[in-house]
Amino acid sequence: MNAIISSIIPVLDSVRDSLMNYRNVVATGIGYKTTAGNKTDQLSIICSVERKEPSSKLMSADLLPKSVDGFPTDVVATGRIRVFQPPTGRFRPAPGGVSIGHFEITAGTLGCLVKKNGEIYILSNNHVLANSNDASPGDPILQPGPYDGGTNPADIIAELAEFIPISYSGSASSCPVANSIAEACNLVASLTGSNTRLQAVTAQAAKNLVDAAIARPLNHSELQSDILGIGAISGSAEGTLGMAIRKSGRTTGLTTGEIEQVDVTVNVNYGGDRVAQFSDQLLAGAMSQGGDSGSAVLDGGGRLVGLLFAGSDRTTVINRIQNVFSLLGVAL
Repeated sequence: MNAIISSIIPVLDSVRDSLMNYRNVVATGIGYKTTAGNKTDQLSIICSVERKEPSSKLMSADLLPKSVDGFPTDVVATGRIRVFQPPTGRFRPAPGGVSIGHFEITAGTLGCLVKKNGEIYILSNNHVLANSNDASPGDPILQPGPYDGGTNPADIIAELAEFIPISYSGSASSCPVANSIAEACNLVASLTGSNTRLQAVTAQAAKNLVDAAIARPLNHSELQSDILGIGAISGSAEGTLGMAIRKSGRTTGLTTGEIEQVDVTVNVNYGGDRVAQFSDQLLAGAMSQGGDSGSAVLDGGGRLVGLLFAGSDRTTVINRIQNVFSLLGVAL
């Protein structure tokens, strides 16, 4: 063991109990002091606190010593330290990265919290919160999702607020007017002996940009803004080629990757004959599995760059967060 570390251990041992009794302190240890955001090579006694507060707002009895027996101290904000539970469990307050879902689906991932017109909302995918277009505003959203044991109404955490509809290529139309016209034409065709029949289909939109939806929380105290295993979101940024990224999801937890392609157009299978084409996407490597849909994707600095929504064994497809924010009218 390093001689300097050996000399600081008994010093910390002599004051450890005292330091742990300070308000807000959650841990003490030995590490390198950080100054102005940069880690130095100076060994120090580190006191981890739930949150940092200005000295001017602290009582004198709550001020930690600047040094102990010649060794400097350092204060690091870590948040409340708690036992980890799997992201498929029930969380209250619920962070980003845990199981969530519309009451009629299996389960996806709670992405993060966003704001619209001063209100807080949960952000995730359309196919997670809005059952791939088949939901209605006001439908219950469960945490955890139904597949992970969430039940209605015991585990309702929010109600569906809005979603961006997904346009499927060549899918049957749900428009009653179009279907009525098709039926009338088919009746005429049958009476005239024609074998030709018509079917109303949804014309493919110029492009899908996002698979996204927001839900309105029933109680804001049941949510937290941090991402499980990552922490706070520091802002948003443009996802760029070669950027290192990470996400926390319901199935694979915390994983890392790299943006391998930008300006991607991709066909995504939604089950059965439903295929939707998305453009202006980001593509990363294998950093997700089923159930991770809805995960917030962040860069190394904690900035939000995208919303994970699809993938395969070898790839992950991500909506650009700028498109998500613009179409839903939300922000951090």
